[in-house]
Amino acid sequence: MDELLSAIELQSGETPRFSVIWMHGLGADGSDFVPVVPELGLDDGPAMRFVFPNAPQIPVTCNGGYVMPAWYDIITLDSNTRTVDEAGILRSREAIRRLIERENQRGVPCERIFLAGFSQGGAIAYATALTHPQRLAGIIVLSTYIPNPALLEAEATATNAGLPIFAAHGTEDEVVAPALGILARGLVQRLGHALEWREYPMPHSVCIEEIIDIGAWLRGRMDGIGTAKSP
Repeated sequence: MDELLSAIELQSGETPRFSVIWMHGLGADGSDFVPVVPELGLDDGPAMRFVFPNAPQIPVTCNGGYVMPAWYDIITLDSNTRTVDEAGILRSREAIRRLIERENQRGVPCERIFLAGFSQGGAIAYATALTHPQRLAGIIVLSTYIPNPALLEAEATATNAGLPIFAAHGTEDEVVAPALGILARGLVQRLGHALEWREYPMPHSVCIEEIIDIGAWLRGRMDGIGTAKSP
């Protein structure tokens, strides 16, 4: 993954002042969360660019070695635990960092860039944002977990200490157990992050209430950063 990942992009204005890089889950692709954008209620806010990258196609061990879009290999899988390929997580982290650098080159500084992700994509959002050398705007993590807490604790940067996080999970999630999301919540809280935690009566999915809450959180964060200032 030395080249930029392919991605779907949406812009709400000519000169985006904020960017959101949003990672899909295992087996999906960049189009998965494109329909969410109009439902966020951000049309009257500052111009934004949404970047929905496509994960590389790799064999996934827990799925019989079937080749599919994945941010890293999962060796074993059940609702309560994971054994993963940590080297794959690091490769994906570097790929997302290249997308962050491209946003910088296009005029959006790191402090105006959000990382977001669902399920496996959320794990990459955690791994990338909390260890990034420059301060980011915040993280949105949905129905996800932290597969490598030791790595995260070892490489967490002071620059992103206290980074705001919106974390949400379905109480009926049959793929990533709510307990895994709660473990992740506990870790980032111990690391000192300002985490907003939400639960919804849903399976491994998203719901309109969650999308509305994400939009409200994003508006609050952008207001806090200061939308009147130019990048």
